[in-house]
Amino acid sequence: MAETIVELESADLTLGSGASSVRVLKGMNLKVQAGQSVGIVGPSGSGKSTLLMVIAGLERLDAGKIHVAGEPLHELAEDELAAVRGRSIGIVFQSFHLIPNMTALENVAVPLELAGRTDAFERARAELEAVGLGKRLSHFPGQLSGGEQQRVAIARALAPDPALIVADEPTGNLDGDTGRQIADLLFSKQAERGGTLILVTHDETLANRCDRQVSVRSGEVVGDSLAPADDRKTVVA
Repeated sequence: MAETIVELESADLTLGSGASSVRVLKGMNLKVQAGQSVGIVGPSGSGKSTLLMVIAGLERLDAGKIHVAGEPLHELAEDELAAVRGRSIGIVFQSFHLIPNMTALENVAVPLELAGRTDAFERARAELEAVGLGKRLSHFPGQLSGGEQQRVAIARALAPDPALIVADEPTGNLDGDTGRQIADLLFSKQAERGGTLILVTHDETLANRCDRQVSVRSGEVVGDSLAPADDRKTVVA
């Protein structure tokens, strides 16, 4: 049986306070096996992005448990959480989140340097070459297209060789063709490295490319199914 890499038990989270508070996750239970690709789908406001941020260790639960790569994130202090993210979790955001006054190479290398890697720039260079940006190392984010910026973000996420990649609407800010190229890149890198990919998306086609779809509504899992076999991880030439 495959190892469980993510497990939520009775996960509960309320955001805001007083009259404006919203219970975003409502006693959620979820397991993800190592090596799976999982698409989290659901309407806006359903809690799917918050769920992803909990899995990434960027939001803390009010109650319940969350284990990622064997680590009890609900028990860890902030510096311990940061260490887990640095070695085990790669994060790709819809809006790239690159540092504007740093080059592509520096954007990928800095997290590696913070994690104490002595080969940070060599590793960063190799990852950028692997995503097709070997000739754009010295370019700043403002000099790159949206698709190129997302490739930098993917290289940054992959550089520590994490067991888990989480992606929040990774194609949401891109045109259709560029979005398909980015999706191809994510799935090919997952397959190549044998990692786990969890992504949030409104795109049904992208969700169908995952091994599994988890439907979220009003902070609860309301559906969990395998994607059609013919659609999974199809790579567009």
